[in-house]
Amino acid sequence: MSYDLVIFDNDGVLVDSEPISNRLLAAYLTELGHPTSYEDSIRDYMGSALHRVHDLVLERSGRRLPPDFDATFHARVFDAFRRGLRPVAGVAEVLEKLRADGIPCCVASSGSHARIRVALRTTGLYDLFGEDHIFSSEDVGRGKPAPDLFLHAAERMGVAPARCAVVEDSPLGVQAAVAAGMDVYGYTAMTPAAKLSAARARFVDMAELRALLTSTHK
Repeated sequence: MSYDLVIFDNDGVLVDSEPISNRLLAAYLTELGHPTSYEDSIRDYMGSALHRVHDLVLERSGRRLPPDFDATFHARVFDAFRRGLRPVAGVAEVLEKLRADGIPCCVASSGSHARIRVALRTTGLYDLFGEDHIFSSEDVGRGKPAPDLFLHAAERMGVAPARCAVVEDSPLGVQAAVAAGMDVYGYTAMTPAAKLSAARARFVDMAELRALLTSTHK
């Protein structure tokens, strides 16, 4: 394989959380007087850290979100995750095959450390990574689309950026991976392929990923 590390986004790539979290985010913003549809939330916030929500709401409305916004939103999301979150179809098999191939994998997500762990433990994926292979936008100054998170993950894992592959499903995440100098593979189950056009390759079924990583050479 051409890579020494495969970095996975979490939401929408490992766990099927985007429909849950974006419906809740749209409803909560609307409740607070910032009318937002599910489609708006997907377009504006999918793949980003919560600071982007604060920034865009302030920019568009001139009003700040309440101080307890993050805590309240996380509580709602975690409750929903525990009741109905599922792993992305086929991703556990991909992770097990990469492990068998001796290829290290890690998570680099815009979500908080708490959110990542709730998601991975609920879906049974946590043990396929382990504590030292989980990285969050909380670890760096800037979240996606800045490259900081992916560069941080590569450094902590001891792998040069050029030897890393990133699996992403959002335009912001693809942009961040490209800026980090990494090859990125765009998962198009929820995102139109055209929006991930900067990816090295795009795929719609997790069963395709291992072959792409194996056959795509630098």
